[in-house]
Amino acid sequence: MTFPAADPTRKSSSRFSRPNRFCGSKSLAAGLAIVALVVGLVAVRSSGPGSPFAWVAGVTRADEAKEPRRAPANVPPNPFPERIIVPEGIFDGGVGWLNAAGPISMKDLRGKVVLLDFWTFCCINCIHVLPDLKYLEEKYEKELVVIGVHSAKFENEKESENIRRAIQRYEIKHPVVNDANMLIWQKFGVRSWPTMVLIDPEGYFCGAQPGEGNRELLDRVIAKLIEHHNAKGTLDKTPVRFDLELEKLPPTPLRFPSKLLVDEAGGRLFVTDSNYNRIIIAGLNGKLLDVIGTGEIGRKDGKFDVAQFDHPHGMALAGDLLFVADTENHLIRQVDLEQRTVSTLAGTGEQARGRRAAGPLRTTPLNSPWDLLHHDGTLYIAMAGPHQIWIHKRGTNSIGVYAGSGLEDIRDGARAESAFAQPSGLAALGNHFYVCDSEGSSIRQVPFDAREKVTTIVGTHDLPLARALFEFGDRDGVGTQARLQHPLGIAEHQGTLYVADSYNHKIKKLTPGTDGWKSTTWLGNGKPGANLDPPQFSEPAGLAVLRGKLLIADTNNHRLVAADLRTGKVEPFVIDGLEPPPPPKTEHGEPDDAEYPAVAAQRLSAEGALAIEIALDLPAEHKLNPLAPVTYHLQLDDGQTLFDADTLPARGRAEAEGKTARISLPLSAATGKASLKLATTYAYCREGTGGLCRIATARWTVPIEVVANGPRQSVRLATPPIELPAASDNPLQ
Repeated sequence: MTFPAADPTRKSSSRFSRPNRFCGSKSLAAGLAIVALVVGLVAVRSSGPGSPFAWVAGVTRADEAKEPRRAPANVPPNPFPERIIVPEGIFDGGVGWLNAAGPISMKDLRGKVVLLDFWTFCCINCIHVLPDLKYLEEKYEKELVVIGVHSAKFENEKESENIRRAIQRYEIKHPVVNDANMLIWQKFGVRSWPTMVLIDPEGYFCGAQPGEGNRELLDRVIAKLIEHHNAKGTLDKTPVRFDLELEKLPPTPLRFPSKLLVDEAGGRLFVTDSNYNRIIIAGLNGKLLDVIGTGEIGRKDGKFDVAQFDHPHGMALAGDLLFVADTENHLIRQVDLEQRTVSTLAGTGEQARGRRAAGPLRTTPLNSPWDLLHHDGTLYIAMAGPHQIWIHKRGTNSIGVYAGSGLEDIRDGARAESAFAQPSGLAALGNHFYVCDSEGSSIRQVPFDAREKVTTIVGTHDLPLARALFEFGDRDGVGTQARLQHPLGIAEHQGTLYVADSYNHKIKKLTPGTDGWKSTTWLGNGKPGANLDPPQFSEPAGLAVLRGKLLIADTNNHRLVAADLRTGKVEPFVIDGLEPPPPPKTEHGEPDDAEYPAVAAQRLSAEGALAIEIALDLPAEHKLNPLAPVTYHLQLDDGQTLFDADTLPARGRAEAEGKTARISLPLSAATGKASLKLATTYAYCREGTGGLCRIATARWTVPIEVVANGPRQSVRLATPPIELPAASDNPLQ
């Protein structure tokens, strides 16, 4: 998504005026003249005395700062020879850090390849790059640090607490800085979400790449940077540790529930338990009936207890067939409720990169299907990725576009000429169905009769330069006078539409009248919360009507609530017997090829327990991370007589104070011998408020003899010194 161009009829005080282009903005530097492509990324070379960062910190081009030291002869060429220094205070202006122990600076990042991801959590394109970032983080876990720069589009997205929920919902495992005022965005001259910015291990800017679908390009470029800096000695391969927001979530029966579907005739309620990757089936009284899916991310077909999903959202029902928008698998799944089996109806499992009009069900790739609607033998699909409505007529082998040109905008007109913006919710009423067009903060009316036109009933539309994407707010009114903020869910009852106005944390009523559809606030005060009286919500996403009540998926509160359609009274709707799925299995233990250097034998006396003291040799100006435990892993030799191998834990937590870690191991004999293989792992950060913590592991083989009157009372060990990367050419590091 790109910011709209400047509108001369509007005042420039709005932060949604046109931002600077990355390589050519006069406000960044007057001397930019040459733009060169280097390994597919944009590299900037200044033809004058300034640089894109000169106005920030007064720094100049790398070759103007100081004479670079000569690299060893065997170092491969630098893929980015024309580099620009990134100032130390480049992250100044961020209003908070998440997934980190504190603020992170360029000094903290020395020795790491750094990839900045400029994103906003509403944006489907930003969601699409997260698997790419995860792939790169896992492939280059010791060399690469990804930092999300959250530069918000919507007002709701400026709040750190809401970003925290999005980080948890999207299961992001890298640090994120809240760039609420878009100051970091402006320093880098970013103009669209998402945009990737690459910084090398010496703190030099390499280039930027906007858009999604760049995994292979980034992989190739990062590999070249690693190759160069590893040979040069400026690469730091020390693992890093982040204080993840995801780990702070307590287990709850539901996790970020998304969409709801009520089958009154069958006495069933269906819930997409999105972040537990499963579908819940409950009775209308709230009693748990069944669970579809193991809870593990995947796309396996099969019986309910074998099948897998990846963050499913919308559903539709036709008899005993339940259709599921398996969003992050880019699939439509079909659930046979009688046979208790899951199969794949449409999609290849790969995200569609282009736009196709139609194709066979199993060979046509899809792009983030978000909601479904079944009407008169036809399945309608809110395809959020390409900003379109798709269609599948049951009994055929075809799936394709029903409405939407693929342009991201809010435009009315004939089906093929209309434009949508991340459609995310569907509901039928009479001869039309209604669409929550979330990025346009509008509600659209789409005809079942293909000859009729697409119209907008609430919110703006057909504004020049795609400005309808930025006309959001919280205002009751009729038609174009009303404002919503990223609505996600919609349901119909007796001619009235109910809308989950997600980023306003409200439920709104839409009623037809002679002047058009009127939008009014029904429930919620506009602030996120979990109160029931007066009711509050936190980014509700799904709605369904059940026996005079409106069921609400209160997504960020991990709950369902029921609101009386007559009185507005809100009560919890609890699914009896529902438990969270078992946590994913984690691998413990030491690598098979780990080396345990032997230390001198230690002879000592001990009563009841063996005391081990470890002196942690940290780099200068660094400290232990107080939020991360110092852990140990222990292996005993077969012939030892000091410990009860059946009761002694193989891993545990050490007590840490200052730069010393202490371990106490219970003895099963007063005297004896043993050989211990001991590994201890600890995290250390820069003194002060440094938020990037590195991980170190030290290992020893320790021969021990406990005697009656030994010369000491504890085993004493010391970690080896930590080697820092070689000196950099960067004068700021």
